[in-house]
Amino acid sequence: MRPYKHPAASELVLERVLYALSDSIRLDIVRHLAQVACATCGELDGGRPKSTVSHHFKVLREAGLVLTENTGTTHMNTLRRADIESRFPGLLSAILSQGAPAKAAAKKDKAA
Repeated sequence: MRPYKHPAASELVLERVLYALSDSIRLDIVRHLAQVACATCGELDGGRPKSTVSHHFKVLREAGLVLTENTGTTHMNTLRRADIESRFPGLLSAILSQGAPAKAAAKKDKAA
């Protein structure tokens, strides 16, 4: 397998990061990765088609949010938290602190 290309931390562009996070699927992937050390694509696919998930990971990699490494035939993904924090201090924390709107609404409905 060929290695993936990832931008250097100094090459991260705010507009690309925000674009990548503007999609709910990609935002869910980033939220999941923020809670674990690493995860396979299969753990993060949410039952979606492989081609769709591949596209989302490509956008996340090109934005510099995710590092994907090949481990045998498995792709391991990690959140580039330190790189993002060094380039855009506080951005990722602010976004992740908002939580998932759909999940929050579901919890409210159950509580009522």
